[in-house]
Amino acid sequence: MRMKTAIARTDNSVLGRWWWSVDHFLLSTLFVLIGFGIVLSFCATPPIAERLKLDTYFLIRHQMFFLTLSIGVMIGVSMLSPQTIRRLSCLVLAAAFVLLILVLAHGSEIKGASRWIRVFGVSVQPSEIAKPAFAVVTAWLISLGKKDEKFRGTLISLGVFVVLGALLIAQPDFGMTATVGVIWGTELFLSGISQKAMCALGAAGAVGSCCAYAFIPHVRSRVDRFIAPETGDTFQLTTALEAFKNGGFVGRGPGEGVVKNILPDAHTDFIMAVAGEEFGLLFCLIVTAVFALIVLRGFYLIFRDKNLFTLLAVSGLLVQFGMQAVVNIASTLGMMPTKGMTLPFISYGGSSLVSLGFGMGMVLALTRSTNSIGEKQ
Repeated sequence: MRMKTAIARTDNSVLGRWWWSVDHFLLSTLFVLIGFGIVLSFCATPPIAERLKLDTYFLIRHQMFFLTLSIGVMIGVSMLSPQTIRRLSCLVLAAAFVLLILVLAHGSEIKGASRWIRVFGVSVQPSEIAKPAFAVVTAWLISLGKKDEKFRGTLISLGVFVVLGALLIAQPDFGMTATVGVIWGTELFLSGISQKAMCALGAAGAVGSCCAYAFIPHVRSRVDRFIAPETGDTFQLTTALEAFKNGGFVGRGPGEGVVKNILPDAHTDFIMAVAGEEFGLLFCLIVTAVFALIVLRGFYLIFRDKNLFTLLAVSGLLVQFGMQAVVNIASTLGMMPTKGMTLPFISYGGSSLVSLGFGMGMVLALTRSTNSIGEKQ
């Protein structure tokens, strides 16, 4: 028996066309993930707010505001046509470049890096905004180059990557630089670049990683602590692993965890430790499975699409989304050096939540069925 809906298939309004063309499974899974984020926000943020001498629910209100804004951006962007998405991404990337330049001169320095700037009284991280726009713009350039050999799309995309990478390294933010590098490399690989070129790019990435270790102190510190924990402060990682141990398979129960009372980044980089202690290993596996379902469903939808731009853009966005989740979870478990990447739609944040809404909104838009709307180009 099919579930009845208030929107008829014959409804030709913007909402009607969107509802019957968007992938309901992907949309539902994203809302499940957001629901998990809301639950964990209520668990992790009150002790942090009290330590900062704020109102107990201040951070929750902040999180709910930006989650609502993120959902609105995601739904709004998912209604756009591919042509509009390309144009919007160009504008967003251009704005992000301007903000990245301004942040070097007027940005707020936190933990040795200038990554935030205040815009109309709100703290913004331009690099977060740049990520999804970069994936779409470079996909567009590469696909245009494949259609018209006279247009040097791949070379222009290289220029965009070099400029963005230089601005990120200047902050410095090597992790974000590596992320956009992986996005660009994925798109080049799927576009059919030669094996020699891929090997050259891989070698360049390896050289870049070695240079980061040699010349960026905080990168060297994190790698050294990962290889030899006794050489530095590993309090957060040790405490996070203890939280997983205390939680066991089913957890200690909502609100019964203690790690959030002592872990400085319990609401951001280490929120999975709070989940592990209060809800257990089973819940953590379910959250991980939801991330995997979103990525796999997205790839399933685009690999049936013959449009090169759609394939490259959605692949880049999904790799960014999946990579962010993997890095956050792996660093929480001590499987790789710690990196300040939030867990998508779950960790506390502002710019990161809006950026995720923008990115996944474009994924929903570009994977919409074309049988009834005929918009994809």
